[in-house]
Amino acid sequence: MLAMGMVDDVRAQMMAAMKARDSKRKDVLSNLLAALKNGVIQKREDLTTEEETAIVARELKQTKETLESAPADRSDIKEECFYKISVLSEFMPEQMDEAEIRKTIESVLEKLGITEPSVKQKGIIMRELMPQVKGKAEGKLVNEILGSYFAD
Repeated sequence: MLAMGMVDDVRAQMMAAMKARDSKRKDVLSNLLAALKNGVIQKREDLTTEEETAIVARELKQTKETLESAPADRSDIKEECFYKISVLSEFMPEQMDEAEIRKTIESVLEKLGITEPSVKQKGIIMRELMPQVKGKAEGKLVNEILGSYFAD
Protein backbone atom coordinates (compact mmCIF):
# COMPACT_ATOMS: atom_id res chain seq x y z
CA MET A 1 0.00 0.00 0.00
CA LEU A 2 1.21 3.47 -0.85
CA ALA A 3 1.24 6.41 1.55
CA MET A 4 -2.27 7.59 2.29
CA GLY A 5 -1.76 11.31 1.71
CA MET A 6 -4.63 13.17 3.31
CA VAL A 7 -5.39 10.39 5.83
CA ASP A 8 -1.85 10.69 7.23
CA ASP A 9 -2.08 14.49 7.25
CA VAL A 10 -5.42 14.48 9.09
CA ARG A 11 -4.12 11.88 11.58
CA ALA A 12 -0.98 13.97 12.27
CA GLN A 13 -3.02 17.13 12.79
CA MET A 14 -5.43 15.23 15.06
CA MET A 15 -2.48 14.02 17.19
CA ALA A 16 -1.19 17.60 17.40
CA ALA A 17 -4.65 18.78 18.51
CA MET A 18 -4.73 16.05 21.18
CA LYS A 19 -1.31 17.08 22.48
CA ALA A 20 -2.47 20.71 22.53
CA ARG A 21 -5.61 19.58 24.42
CA ASP A 22 -7.75 21.17 21.68
CA SER A 23 -10.69 18.77 21.92
CA LYS A 24 -12.87 20.83 19.58
CA ARG A 25 -10.35 20.58 16.72
CA LYS A 26 -9.58 16.95 17.57
CA ASP A 27 -13.28 16.04 17.27
CA VAL A 28 -13.62 17.65 13.82
CA LEU A 29 -10.44 15.95 12.59
CA SER A 30 -11.50 12.63 14.11
CA ASN A 31 -14.82 12.74 12.22
CA LEU A 32 -13.01 13.65 8.98
CA LEU A 33 -10.52 10.82 9.52
CA ALA A 34 -13.41 8.38 10.03
CA ALA A 35 -15.09 9.57 6.81
CA LEU A 36 -11.81 9.15 4.87
CA LYS A 37 -11.20 5.68 6.35
CA ASN A 38 -14.77 4.66 5.42
CA GLY A 39 -14.04 5.78 1.88
CA VAL A 40 -10.94 3.55 1.82
CA ILE A 41 -12.92 0.61 3.24
CA GLN A 42 -15.72 1.02 0.69
CA LYS A 43 -13.29 1.27 -2.21
CA ARG A 44 -11.03 -1.50 -0.81
CA GLU A 45 -7.95 0.48 -1.86
CA ASP A 46 -6.34 3.86 -1.25
CA LEU A 47 -8.29 6.91 -2.37
CA THR A 48 -7.11 9.24 -5.10
CA THR A 49 -6.56 12.89 -4.25
CA GLU A 50 -9.83 13.71 -6.06
CA GLU A 51 -11.74 11.13 -4.00
CA GLU A 52 -10.27 12.48 -0.76
CA THR A 53 -11.26 16.01 -1.79
CA ALA A 54 -14.77 14.80 -2.64
CA ILE A 55 -15.14 13.34 0.87
CA VAL A 56 -13.99 16.61 2.47
CA ALA A 57 -16.38 18.52 0.17
CA ARG A 58 -19.26 16.24 1.22
CA GLU A 59 -18.48 16.84 4.90
CA LEU A 60 -18.35 20.59 4.25
CA LYS A 61 -21.66 20.52 2.38
CA GLN A 62 -23.37 18.61 5.21
CA THR A 63 -22.02 21.10 7.75
CA LYS A 64 -23.27 24.05 5.67
CA GLU A 65 -26.70 22.40 5.42
CA THR A 66 -26.74 21.95 9.21
CA LEU A 67 -25.81 25.62 9.58
CA GLU A 68 -28.61 26.73 7.23
CA SER A 69 -31.21 24.59 8.97
CA ALA A 70 -30.19 25.58 12.52
CA PRO A 71 -32.81 27.63 14.36
CA ALA A 72 -31.94 31.33 14.60
CA ASP A 73 -31.72 31.20 18.41
CA ARG A 74 -29.22 28.29 18.44
CA SER A 75 -25.95 30.22 18.33
CA ASP A 76 -24.16 27.19 19.83
CA ILE A 77 -24.96 25.08 16.75
CA LYS A 78 -24.01 27.92 14.42
CA GLU A 79 -20.67 28.53 16.17
CA GLU A 80 -19.87 24.81 16.04
CA CYS A 81 -20.68 24.72 12.30
CA PHE A 82 -18.55 27.81 11.56
CA TYR A 83 -15.65 26.22 13.44
CA LYS A 84 -16.06 22.89 11.66
CA ILE A 85 -16.21 24.68 8.27
CA SER A 86 -12.98 26.55 9.05
CA VAL A 87 -11.15 23.31 9.95
CA LEU A 88 -12.51 21.30 7.00
CA SER A 89 -11.66 24.13 4.58
CA GLU A 90 -7.98 23.62 5.39
CA PHE A 91 -8.16 20.32 3.50
CA MET A 92 -9.87 21.67 0.39
CA PRO A 93 -7.97 22.92 -2.65
CA GLU A 94 -8.15 26.65 -3.14
CA GLN A 95 -11.63 27.52 -4.35
CA MET A 96 -12.20 29.35 -7.62
CA ASP A 97 -13.58 32.86 -7.43
CA GLU A 98 -16.38 34.15 -9.67
CA ALA A 99 -13.95 35.53 -12.27
CA GLU A 100 -12.16 32.18 -12.60
CA ILE A 101 -15.50 30.36 -12.92
CA ARG A 102 -16.62 32.80 -15.63
CA LYS A 103 -13.33 32.27 -17.51
CA THR A 104 -13.84 28.50 -17.36
CA ILE A 105 -17.46 28.82 -18.56
CA GLU A 106 -16.35 31.02 -21.45
CA SER A 107 -13.64 28.57 -22.50
CA VAL A 108 -16.18 25.71 -22.39
CA LEU A 109 -18.65 27.72 -24.49
CA GLU A 110 -15.86 28.49 -26.97
CA LYS A 111 -14.79 24.84 -27.11
CA LEU A 112 -18.40 23.75 -27.74
CA GLY A 113 -18.87 26.50 -30.34
CA ILE A 114 -21.80 28.04 -28.45
CA THR A 115 -22.07 31.80 -28.93
CA GLU A 116 -25.53 32.38 -27.42
CA PRO A 117 -26.11 29.74 -24.75
CA SER A 118 -29.70 28.76 -24.00
CA VAL A 119 -31.28 26.79 -21.18
CA LYS A 120 -31.80 23.91 -23.63
CA GLN A 121 -28.00 23.57 -23.95
CA LYS A 122 -27.40 23.62 -20.18
CA GLY A 123 -26.88 19.84 -19.91
CA ILE A 124 -24.27 19.83 -22.67
CA ILE A 125 -22.46 22.79 -21.10
CA MET A 126 -22.57 21.37 -17.55
CA ARG A 127 -21.27 17.96 -18.73
CA GLU A 128 -18.19 19.68 -20.13
CA LEU A 129 -17.86 22.27 -17.33
CA MET A 130 -18.25 20.29 -14.10
CA PRO A 131 -15.16 18.06 -14.44
CA GLN A 132 -13.08 21.25 -14.83
CA VAL A 133 -14.40 22.88 -11.64
CA LYS A 134 -15.03 19.75 -9.52
CA GLY A 135 -13.62 20.23 -6.03
CA LYS A 136 -12.54 23.77 -6.87
CA ALA A 137 -15.96 25.45 -6.94
CA GLU A 138 -19.35 24.78 -5.40
CA GLY A 139 -21.81 23.37 -7.94
CA LYS A 140 -24.54 25.72 -6.75
CA LEU A 141 -22.36 28.78 -7.45
CA VAL A 142 -21.29 27.44 -10.86
CA ASN A 143 -24.95 26.85 -11.73
CA GLU A 144 -25.92 30.42 -10.71
CA ILE A 145 -23.09 31.98 -12.72
CA LEU A 146 -23.87 29.82 -15.77
CA GLY A 147 -27.53 30.87 -15.48
CA SER A 148 -26.49 34.50 -15.99
CA TYR A 149 -25.23 33.58 -19.49
CA PHE A 150 -28.62 32.39 -20.74
CA ALA A 151 -30.54 34.81 -22.93
CA ASP A 152 -33.92 33.09 -22.53
